Amino acid sequence: MRGLARYGQTEPFGLIESEEIVVQQRTLGQQGLTVSELGYGAMGLHLAYGPSDEQQGIAAIQKAHELGVTFFDTAELYGWGENEKAVGRAVAGFRDEIVIATKFGFTRDFGFDSRPEHIREVVDNSLRYLGVDTIDVLYQHRVDPTVPIEDVAGTVKDFIDAGKVKYFGLSEAGPETIRKAHAVQPVSVLQTEYSLFERDVEQLFPTLDELGIGFVAYSPLGRGFLTGAAQPADQYDETDMRRTDPRWQPGNYENNVDAVRRLTDLAATKGATVSQLALAWLLTRGDHVVPIPGTRSITRVEENFAAADVKLAADDLAAIDEILPNGGFGDRYAAGRTPTWV
Repeated sequence: MRGLARYGQTEPFGLIESEEIVVQQRTLGQQGLTVSELGYGAMGLHLAYGPSDEQQGIAAIQKAHELGVTFFDTAELYGWGENEKAVGRAVAGFRDEIVIATKFGFTRDFGFDSRPEHIREVVDNSLRYLGVDTIDVLYQHRVDPTVPIEDVAGTVKDFIDAGKVKYFGLSEAGPETIRKAHAVQPVSVLQTEYSLFERDVEQLFPTLDELGIGFVAYSPLGRGFLTGAAQPADQYDETDMRRTDPRWQPGNYENNVDAVRRLTDLAATKGATVSQLALAWLLTRGDHVVPIPGTRSITRVEENFAAADVKLAADDLAAIDEILPNGGFGDRYAAGRTPTWV
């Protein structure tokens, strides 16, 4: 195993340059989409996690590619074009070697808009912001209850037929929506939050298996809680979503800290960090599952992608289930904000 046991110990995460980490490939869906088993989520460069240095984020993206990552995730919502522009600049030198995913469907006041004319506007903008001729994966970011999903899928199909998009994805969609969309344009991948803290999406896996759809796990490190670096909510910047995240609120916070402490102890027996344990666990959930951890730190990138070589045995998985049998403590969004899967 190549993990911390072979890296030695340096501050703060115990990672130094050593043997090359081999990131394997996984196939998502049945339309030919193949990506690295660990991807990179770029949201945190411009949204939800407080102030950031864009150049550090670009360096982190380029380090991820250097380590073998071929799957990079962005969205219109993440800075209203600024995130896509940054990703485009970061990957310009190796664009033909990777898969870029972006998303449509939000309005600036966090409402929904998946009208065909709006999708066309967003796609044209995304192509320009990213500096590409083709979007590899195009997701509906959230289901729009006012627009039939068949119309959404049909619009994406038009883009695929025109060569502007390669693969269709959904995010936070339920079985009925997935089936209706898939009947119009085959869905290659569903993206939804999934981690040791959030396991509800497993109820959708039988539908994905039946239809041959891949799965991308966002927030695979519990929005940073599963890094061992969580702080009380009031210690985060005013623009950081964790100030109001239910998992950081009194009672839930203390229970989650205790669970992470126990997971950290377990990870140490594997020569790994708790982040690596959490990502390695996701990689055991099935060959159709690809986590997309995000970070603005090169050191964290190195730590995350070393998880590809952390192997978990049956007794490790049993120990994890004992620590967190039903996920973390607290809902994943404040009251009324958690998507309803239909």
